[in-house]
Amino acid sequence: MNEYEMLRVIEFLERTRRPFQDVVGVFDEDPVWRIVTFLIKSHIHSQTVSISTLGQESGLPYATSMRLINRLIDGGYIIRVAKGQTGKSFALQPSEALLKSFQAYAGKTKSLLAQTLGLRSGEQEDDYYFGGTPLGSHIIPPMRLVQKRAESQIELRFLLNNDNYFSAMRNMWADFRNNLASRKNFDLLPLPDLYRRVLENRENAVSNYDVIAINIPWLGEFVEKDVIRPIDALIQKTGINPLDFHPSIWSTAKWDGKDYGVPGYCTVEILAARRDLFTEAGLDFPRTFDDVIAAGRHFHAPQHGMYGAVWDGARGMPIASSFMFFLGACGQPAISLRKTRAGFTLEGVDIEQLHCTIASDAGLAALDFMRRLIEISPPDILDMAWDRALDVFMKGRASLGYFWTMRTARFEYDVQSVVKRRVEYLPQPSGPGGTRASPIGGFLFCIPTNLPEDRVELAADAIAWMASREAMKAHVKNGFPIAPRFSVSADPEAAASSPIVRFVDQLAKKNLLHTWQRPNIPQYTAIERILGEEVHNALSGAKPDKDALLDAARDIDRHLRRGGAG
Repeated sequence: MNEYEMLRVIEFLERTRRPFQDVVGVFDEDPVWRIVTFLIKSHIHSQTVSISTLGQESGLPYATSMRLINRLIDGGYIIRVAKGQTGKSFALQPSEALLKSFQAYAGKTKSLLAQTLGLRSGEQEDDYYFGGTPLGSHIIPPMRLVQKRAESQIELRFLLNNDNYFSAMRNMWADFRNNLASRKNFDLLPLPDLYRRVLENRENAVSNYDVIAINIPWLGEFVEKDVIRPIDALIQKTGINPLDFHPSIWSTAKWDGKDYGVPGYCTVEILAARRDLFTEAGLDFPRTFDDVIAAGRHFHAPQHGMYGAVWDGARGMPIASSFMFFLGACGQPAISLRKTRAGFTLEGVDIEQLHCTIASDAGLAALDFMRRLIEISPPDILDMAWDRALDVFMKGRASLGYFWTMRTARFEYDVQSVVKRRVEYLPQPSGPGGTRASPIGGFLFCIPTNLPEDRVELAADAIAWMASREAMKAHVKNGFPIAPRFSVSADPEAAASSPIVRFVDQLAKKNLLHTWQRPNIPQYTAIERILGEEVHNALSGAKPDKDALLDAARDIDRHLRRGGAG
């Protein structure tokens, strides 16, 4: 059971206890219950609790509450933690034993609820999710899907990325009110493991999964390797309307004129800035590389645990993506795409004639910016990426950060975040001769080529529900900000739920959302792998910048001439 489920169980139990006060109103609620639940909630929210605060929360007279709290301390249920170096003041926390005991209690409560509302035979409480949308706004799956699932008795299997959005997607399916699937039907893997598992699954005679989520840039490779099947006819049959998706997003699922997937979500690489710090310092938000460095230096104070910026600098996929994004901010893609008025495109390009363009002034400018970023970043930034970098910013230890918007959703709803309502979301600052175009990422829901035909239509129905307007709106309202549908981003209720929804919608209207920074050609993962090594070599001092760029360009060109991926 995760922390969010624990909070939901406590909320449920508190709401069921309150009506009982009307039955015997002369009695107060159990003071031990008040003390324990307040401590547990405060622990989850990382809030400090003093003994006087806990005494007030118990509802008892002061002396009585102090005696009760001290008995709980002596019994090992509550522990005292020194607040300062003098040892004269203490904060109170639930003990590890109390946390485990309460978690078991919450799990039993969840199990009883699931059984009451229809726990399936053979399932355990951990296969279900208690949380998410309230009962009144619960998203009901389409009857066609429910009926097919009941008639066929098929257990749908999903292979997804292990991010917060797909965790919520799993929870939507595993919610005991749907009776559609359980958590064990979902494999959520980190990106490198997801990539390998998708390819391994293709080697099986029969797919282990009905629906797989692939990273947008992987599309060309997986089509060429016959990993995923075209779904044009299925899109029409399930009623998915491509016109409701932003054209730039829907195009990410197309290859050679055919649709191979449905966008599950899109996310945008942006710059996050601490609005409160910039306002207090009287500084403008960065618009260029130089602005980023100047602002970062102003706030950089590592001796106090504060850094100017965080970003994805770890070797491999993280630093490769960062380089391609910064290169794009300098007005250039990594390969010779055709230039258009709005940016760059693969349309009208002979893929066999592509060549690498990074050994250029733009490539050197991108590396120079990354080297200057290192000076205002945590000392281990070249080993840091994704959740590690995000945690630094979320804990208030950085003034600026480059992040995907799907991850920045945690700033506003994560119980551990100290930067709630203090973040300004900004387009990517431009480099020399570049623009503020923001890269688009995300995942496509696809159907494996080796899925048996009798399961294909059910898989398509599952995708239709996962990518439906109703499901996406529910996710947006619950803190996951980016949905690729016009009808969702234009929905006033959805837009009001997150500042990121409005921000990204404005970027789209200004034509600042693009995919050319990471083209989905079959050689993309090879390009990413090469850049992940050579860019890291340059920034760690193993190679001069020019040598690293030339070596990377030569290696990438060999893969481009060879065709295919790998």
